[in-house]
Amino acid sequence: MGQFFSETPDDTEPREVQSLDSSFDSYFKNFKMETKILSPDAICSIKDYLLKGDMQRANAVITAMLKDIDNAPLNIAVTGGSGAGKSSFINALRGIGHEEEEAAPTGVQDTTMERKKYTYANAPNVTLWDLPGIGTPNFQPKDYLEKVKFKEYDFFFIVSATRFGYNDIELAKAIKFMKKDFYFVRSKVDFLLMNEQRYRPKSFEREKVLQEIRNYCVKTFEQNGVEVPEIFLISNHDLADYDFPILTDTLLKNLPAQKRQVFLNSLPNITDATIEMKRETEMQQIWLEAFKGGAWATLPVVGILRDDEKALEERLNRYRTCFGVDDESLQSFADNLKVPVERLMTIIQSPHLLKTTEEEQLGDKLWRYLEITCSTSGGPLASWLYFRKYYYLLLHFLDIVANDAKVLLKETYSMAGI
Repeated sequence: MGQFFSETPDDTEPREVQSLDSSFDSYFKNFKMETKILSPDAICSIKDYLLKGDMQRANAVITAMLKDIDNAPLNIAVTGGSGAGKSSFINALRGIGHEEEEAAPTGVQDTTMERKKYTYANAPNVTLWDLPGIGTPNFQPKDYLEKVKFKEYDFFFIVSATRFGYNDIELAKAIKFMKKDFYFVRSKVDFLLMNEQRYRPKSFEREKVLQEIRNYCVKTFEQNGVEVPEIFLISNHDLADYDFPILTDTLLKNLPAQKRQVFLNSLPNITDATIEMKRETEMQQIWLEAFKGGAWATLPVVGILRDDEKALEERLNRYRTCFGVDDESLQSFADNLKVPVERLMTIIQSPHLLKTTEEEQLGDKLWRYLEITCSTSGGPLASWLYFRKYYYLLLHFLDIVANDAKVLLKETYSMAGI
């Protein structure tokens, strides 16, 4: 890696070591807890090694953390009573319509007779498990958790479309006894509000009705001697409304740090805030990977190598998939909006980032991006420390892709007349 630090007679520690620790601390403290991909223990460990000038051990901790993040599985169970809307909730979480080929089947009958797994193309480490409804003949409360293999899940969603009944309460008690996390979801809130407004048009007040639903749920738990959990009111047809954003924040705070990024990557882009949280987790990974690459030094003056081009192209494709702006997602997006995909291609930038003309080589284009990005970068990190040249390019690509996702989200609202 070369000589990174220079000793000075007046310093007990190299100046660059002090600056490196300060820059690391300054960079990572700016992220919200729910988007941090390093645990507090990992951050302290890295800082300690940096203060001691032990780059090798700091690198080892980062390498291990990146491996944990890349390989961390996340298994989410969705359960509840028959007809609670579990399958619809799973489809909403995956951002797909009920009629799509990979959708969980829905209907008036209880369609889930055995647990079934659903995965994500853009988050292969995340698995949603649609569990049979508790209280059905084959799945009675007393042996429900054992039959559905409760030990395999990181946490449970208990979904109810009307009220939390006896089986839901008993299931909550059992999950808590097993020391697993669970979250109560009251689904189909939009239908309840619509009915209330239809039958009581003069006295209808949305927030009042929502509060009445919460109060009723709280009362149910209290009457059954259960500590009142957080209750989230949602609509499977519009995750951006009601409590789903609050539920997302709650999950991210409760998840282990190394699983936050994989969970965020699985979420559909329901709000600008969701997109921004994805961007923040990726920013941290870029920094850590750049450190792991061991390229501390002044900004290189050599050109972009072919290996750099390949690595950058692979990462750009990963970002596009993660943020739902890859070619396949764009086509699906266009089909849903009933517009030509070419129209969407004209309002976003990421599909064109690496396209070149006959007169322009890809390396030259990347170098031009590098110059633009470095000229706009600032802060304590950039003031003295330069990573490998593609560190700045990755930040540039990430910003472009995240902005594209926001543009497409805005297009969705515009087409829907919102």
